[in-house]
Amino acid sequence: SSKAGYTMWPGPYGDWGSRKYLIASLDQSLKRLGTDYVDIFYHHRPDPETPLEETMSALDFAVRSGRALYVGLSNYPAPLMRRAAAILRELRTPCVIHQPRYNMLDRGIEDELLSALAEEGIGCIAFSPLAQGILTDRYLQGTIPEDSRAARGAFLKPEQITAERLDVVRKLNDIAAARGLSLARMALVWVLRHASMTSVLIGASRPSQVLDAVAATQ
Repeated sequence: SSKAGYTMWPGPYGDWGSRKYLIASLDQSLKRLGTDYVDIFYHHRPDPETPLEETMSALDFAVRSGRALYVGLSNYPAPLMRRAAAILRELRTPCVIHQPRYNMLDRGIEDELLSALAEEGIGCIAFSPLAQGILTDRYLQGTIPEDSRAARGAFLKPEQITAERLDVVRKLNDIAAARGLSLARMALVWVLRHASMTSVLIGASRPSQVLDAVAATQ
Protein backbone atom coordinates (compact mmCIF):
# COMPACT_ATOMS: atom_id res chain seq x y z
CA SER A 1 0.00 0.00 0.00
CA SER A 2 1.01 3.64 -0.27
CA LYS A 3 0.02 6.71 1.69
CA ALA A 4 -0.34 10.33 0.71
CA GLY A 5 0.49 12.78 3.45
CA TYR A 6 4.25 13.17 3.44
CA THR A 7 6.03 16.16 1.95
CA MET A 8 7.62 15.58 -1.48
CA TRP A 9 8.98 19.05 -1.99
CA PRO A 10 8.55 22.59 -0.61
CA GLY A 11 5.89 24.73 -2.24
CA PRO A 12 2.12 24.97 -2.72
CA TYR A 13 1.75 21.39 -4.01
CA GLY A 14 4.15 19.67 -1.63
CA ASP A 15 1.65 18.32 0.89
CA TRP A 16 -1.99 17.65 1.80
CA GLY A 17 -4.61 16.64 -0.76
CA SER A 18 -4.45 18.46 -4.06
CA ARG A 19 -4.70 16.47 -7.28
CA LYS A 20 -1.18 17.60 -8.18
CA TYR A 21 0.25 16.35 -4.91
CA LEU A 22 -1.59 13.03 -4.81
CA ILE A 23 -0.80 11.87 -8.34
CA ALA A 24 2.80 13.10 -8.28
CA SER A 25 3.30 11.49 -4.86
CA LEU A 26 1.91 8.17 -6.11
CA ASP A 27 4.07 8.28 -9.24
CA GLN A 28 7.18 8.88 -7.13
CA SER A 29 6.22 6.02 -4.79
CA LEU A 30 5.73 3.65 -7.72
CA LYS A 31 9.14 4.59 -9.08
CA ARG A 32 10.82 3.98 -5.72
CA LEU A 33 8.98 0.68 -5.28
CA GLY A 34 9.79 -0.47 -8.79
CA THR A 35 6.20 -1.53 -9.45
CA ASP A 36 3.38 -0.48 -11.74
CA TYR A 37 0.68 -0.20 -9.10
CA VAL A 38 -0.08 -0.43 -5.37
CA ASP A 39 -2.89 -2.43 -3.83
CA ILE A 40 -4.29 0.44 -1.74
CA PHE A 41 -3.59 4.14 -2.07
CA TYR A 42 -4.51 6.06 1.08
CA HIS A 43 -5.22 9.71 1.50
CA HIS A 44 -3.59 10.12 4.87
CA ARG A 45 -5.39 13.15 6.32
CA PRO A 46 -8.11 15.66 5.38
CA ASP A 47 -6.98 18.82 3.61
CA PRO A 48 -8.81 21.97 4.76
CA GLU A 49 -7.43 23.94 1.78
CA THR A 50 -8.53 21.58 -1.01
CA PRO A 51 -12.15 20.81 -1.97
CA LEU A 52 -13.06 17.29 -0.95
CA GLU A 53 -14.30 16.63 -4.49
CA GLU A 54 -10.83 17.34 -5.90
CA THR A 55 -9.13 14.97 -3.47
CA MET A 56 -11.62 12.17 -4.07
CA SER A 57 -11.51 12.58 -7.86
CA ALA A 58 -7.72 12.29 -7.67
CA LEU A 59 -8.08 9.00 -5.78
CA ASP A 60 -10.58 7.86 -8.41
CA PHE A 61 -8.08 8.76 -11.14
CA ALA A 62 -5.36 6.76 -9.40
CA VAL A 63 -7.52 3.63 -9.75
CA ARG A 64 -8.83 4.33 -13.25
CA SER A 65 -5.29 4.97 -14.51
CA GLY A 66 -4.08 1.63 -13.14
CA ARG A 67 -1.83 3.12 -10.48
CA ALA A 68 -3.83 1.58 -7.62
CA LEU A 69 -6.37 -1.20 -7.21
CA TYR A 70 -8.31 0.33 -4.32
CA VAL A 71 -8.41 3.53 -2.28
CA GLY A 72 -8.50 4.19 1.44
CA LEU A 73 -8.73 7.10 3.84
CA SER A 74 -7.00 7.81 7.13
CA ASN A 75 -7.71 10.17 10.03
CA TYR A 76 -11.02 11.39 8.60
CA PRO A 77 -13.69 12.28 11.21
CA ALA A 78 -17.01 10.51 10.74
CA PRO A 79 -19.00 13.30 9.01
CA LEU A 80 -16.20 14.01 6.53
CA MET A 81 -15.63 10.32 5.96
CA ARG A 82 -19.30 9.90 5.03
CA ARG A 83 -19.07 12.77 2.53
CA ALA A 84 -15.90 11.34 1.03
CA ALA A 85 -17.43 7.86 0.78
CA ALA A 86 -20.50 9.25 -0.99
CA ILE A 87 -18.35 11.07 -3.56
CA LEU A 88 -16.27 7.96 -4.22
CA ARG A 89 -19.37 5.81 -4.63
CA GLU A 90 -20.73 8.27 -7.16
CA LEU A 91 -17.43 8.06 -9.02
CA ARG A 92 -17.69 4.23 -8.85
CA THR A 93 -14.39 3.87 -6.99
CA PRO A 94 -15.60 3.06 -3.48
CA CYS A 95 -13.44 3.46 -0.41
CA VAL A 96 -12.60 0.02 0.99
CA ILE A 97 -10.68 0.85 4.18
CA HIS A 98 -10.26 3.60 6.77
CA GLN A 99 -7.23 3.90 9.04
CA PRO A 100 -7.81 5.70 12.36
CA ARG A 101 -5.76 5.83 15.55
CA TYR A 102 -7.27 3.54 18.19
CA ASN A 103 -6.10 1.91 21.39
CA MET A 104 -7.15 1.46 25.02
CA LEU A 105 -5.85 4.93 25.85
CA ASP A 106 -7.36 6.67 22.82
CA ARG A 107 -10.96 5.61 22.21
CA GLY A 108 -12.27 8.57 20.24
CA ILE A 109 -13.44 6.54 17.25
CA GLU A 110 -16.02 4.74 19.42
CA ASP A 111 -18.17 7.88 19.61
CA GLU A 112 -19.23 7.85 15.96
CA LEU A 113 -16.63 6.66 13.49
CA LEU A 114 -16.85 2.90 14.10
CA SER A 115 -20.61 2.80 13.58
CA ALA A 116 -20.35 5.09 10.56
CA LEU A 117 -17.79 2.79 8.93
CA ALA A 118 -20.01 -0.23 9.55
CA GLU A 119 -22.98 1.56 8.00
CA GLU A 120 -20.91 2.61 4.99
CA GLY A 121 -19.49 -0.88 4.50
CA ILE A 122 -15.91 0.33 4.92
CA GLY A 123 -13.30 -1.73 6.72
CA CYS A 124 -11.32 -0.35 9.66
CA ILE A 125 -7.60 -0.89 10.27
CA ALA A 126 -6.35 0.72 13.47
CA PHE A 127 -2.91 2.28 13.74
CA SER A 128 -1.07 2.80 17.03
CA PRO A 129 -2.93 -0.06 18.78
CA LEU A 130 -0.14 -0.15 21.40
CA ALA A 131 -0.05 3.64 21.86
CA GLN A 132 3.49 3.87 20.46
CA GLY A 133 4.65 1.20 22.89
CA ILE A 134 3.08 2.55 26.07
CA LEU A 135 0.74 -0.46 26.13
CA THR A 136 3.66 -2.88 26.41
CA ASP A 137 6.03 -3.77 29.26
CA ARG A 138 8.68 -1.31 28.07
CA TYR A 139 7.82 1.56 30.40
CA LEU A 140 6.22 -0.22 33.36
CA GLN A 141 9.17 0.47 35.64
CA GLY A 142 8.92 4.20 35.00
CA THR A 143 12.23 4.34 33.12
CA ILE A 144 12.80 5.01 29.43
CA PRO A 145 14.96 2.35 27.70
CA GLU A 146 17.70 3.79 25.50
CA ASP A 147 16.45 1.94 22.43
CA SER A 148 12.80 2.90 22.91
CA ARG A 149 10.68 5.23 20.79
CA ALA A 150 10.44 7.67 23.66
CA ALA A 151 14.24 7.85 23.94
CA ARG A 152 14.51 8.54 20.22
CA GLY A 153 11.65 11.05 20.30
CA ALA A 154 10.05 9.16 17.40
CA PHE A 155 6.34 10.08 17.66
CA LEU A 156 6.39 9.30 21.39
CA LYS A 157 7.88 11.98 23.64
CA PRO A 158 9.23 11.31 27.15
CA GLU A 159 6.81 13.88 28.59
CA GLN A 160 3.89 11.76 27.36
CA ILE A 161 4.85 8.99 29.78
CA THR A 162 3.32 10.59 32.86
CA ALA A 163 2.94 9.06 36.31
CA GLU A 164 -0.84 9.08 35.90
CA ARG A 165 -0.67 7.26 32.58
CA LEU A 166 1.80 4.70 33.92
CA ASP A 167 -0.54 4.02 36.83
CA VAL A 168 -3.30 3.17 34.34
CA VAL A 169 -0.95 1.00 32.29
CA ARG A 170 0.23 -0.92 35.36
CA LYS A 171 -3.38 -1.68 36.28
CA LEU A 172 -4.02 -2.89 32.73
CA ASN A 173 -0.90 -5.03 32.97
CA ASP A 174 -2.26 -6.63 36.14
CA ILE A 175 -5.49 -7.50 34.28
CA ALA A 176 -3.48 -8.97 31.40
CA ALA A 177 -1.32 -11.04 33.75
CA ALA A 178 -4.42 -12.42 35.49
CA ARG A 179 -5.57 -13.67 32.10
CA GLY A 180 -2.22 -15.18 31.22
CA LEU A 181 -1.51 -12.56 28.55
CA SER A 182 1.17 -9.99 27.94
CA LEU A 183 -0.07 -6.40 28.08
CA ALA A 184 0.67 -5.95 24.38
CA ARG A 185 -1.28 -9.04 23.40
CA MET A 186 -4.27 -7.99 25.49
CA ALA A 187 -4.17 -4.52 23.96
CA LEU A 188 -4.29 -5.98 20.45
CA VAL A 189 -7.07 -8.43 21.31
CA TRP A 190 -9.02 -5.51 22.80
CA VAL A 191 -8.79 -3.57 19.53
CA LEU A 192 -9.64 -6.60 17.40
CA ARG A 193 -12.74 -7.41 19.45
CA HIS A 194 -14.88 -5.23 17.17
CA ALA A 195 -16.54 -7.22 14.40
CA SER A 196 -15.90 -4.31 12.02
CA MET A 197 -12.16 -4.12 12.84
CA THR A 198 -10.38 -5.53 9.78
CA SER A 199 -6.85 -5.53 11.21
CA VAL A 200 -4.30 -3.52 13.16
CA LEU A 201 -1.02 -1.92 12.14
CA ILE A 202 1.90 -2.68 14.43
CA GLY A 203 5.45 -1.40 14.57
CA ALA A 204 8.05 -3.89 15.73
CA SER A 205 11.79 -3.73 16.35
CA ARG A 206 12.24 -7.38 17.36
CA PRO A 207 10.90 -10.69 15.99
CA SER A 208 9.42 -11.53 19.40
CA GLN A 209 7.13 -8.50 19.13
CA VAL A 210 5.78 -9.75 15.81
CA LEU A 211 5.20 -13.24 17.21
CA ASP A 212 3.36 -11.81 20.22
CA ALA A 213 1.19 -9.71 17.94
CA VAL A 214 0.35 -12.67 15.71
CA ALA A 215 -0.62 -14.69 18.78
CA ALA A 216 -3.29 -12.07 19.53
CA THR A 217 -5.23 -13.24 16.47
CA GLN A 218 -5.39 -16.86 17.59
